[in-house]
Amino acid sequence: MSKHSQGSALVAVIWLIAILALASVAALKVVAFDLDVASAKINGFRAQQLAEMGIALGANPSIERGDPILSQWSEENYEGFDVKLVSEAGKFNINVLVANEDKNLLKSMFIDWGLDIDQSAAVADALADWVDPDDEESLNGAEVASYEEAGRINQPFNRPFYNLEEMRLVRGMDLVEAYRPDWRNWFTIWSAGGLDVNEASAELIAVAAEIHPEAATIIPETVRGPDGIRDTDDDTPFSSLQEALALLGVDSNLRPDIAARFTINDTTTRIESVGRATGSRRKITLVVRNRTGQPAILERTEEVIP
Repeated sequence: MSKHSQGSALVAVIWLIAILALASVAALKVVAFDLDVASAKINGFRAQQLAEMGIALGANPSIERGDPILSQWSEENYEGFDVKLVSEAGKFNINVLVANEDKNLLKSMFIDWGLDIDQSAAVADALADWVDPDDEESLNGAEVASYEEAGRINQPFNRPFYNLEEMRLVRGMDLVEAYRPDWRNWFTIWSAGGLDVNEASAELIAVAAEIHPEAATIIPETVRGPDGIRDTDDDTPFSSLQEALALLGVDSNLRPDIAARFTINDTTTRIESVGRATGSRRKITLVVRNRTGQPAILERTEEVIP
């Protein structure tokens, strides 16, 4: 063969080797990706199992909040779960507020968040119109005509809210969300009624009692007991609503509307269980009423946590 032919053959061989090398690298990457996907599925399934184990423990009526058994982790297997038991009555039940026509509470809440008086009144009326069964528009509210004008049909639903995301459909709630993105932390649809003085934060208690937040701190401080830590042996939750109202300076005879906003010892519990397995996390949330008696499951959700 001529030198030119030999050189061409060598170049072809080099190119062939390069192509085979690239193909090998690509194949290795595909195999590695498949292995990662398979591993993620296995770990995700295991994390789901661990979350289920946590839910089973959290739903056990003999397990109390703060029990060390609710948090487990294995350094050997890099897996475990964490469970939180939270009362749903530590937030305002929006369906109860609207059913009781407690617009004053809603308006004062929205004003505290930054809305002006007219905006707060409009949102409160729109929330009431969304839930009531008729088509009569409140003074500042919104019924069928208002939503159709905005290009939205079959609204309002004229029934209680089935979940908090439905509240975002109400006219004016976009403004509320702009001022207070975490508004969902203030509401629930699952509690049995009023705001539980043994569970609510001072901020929410202050809004309901129409007092300054600093004056409302006496309630959670009393509940936490001398050590200042919740869910410990020295906790002193209120057994009488009147006792709590007296500390807040609320006379139930003079202000029955304020007294009606509160309750004690609501039995609705949110059980949040997060399972972890080698980098994968799965969360299961269960809302249960009467966990320590004859429990009734109100809601169950599952989610993948990044």
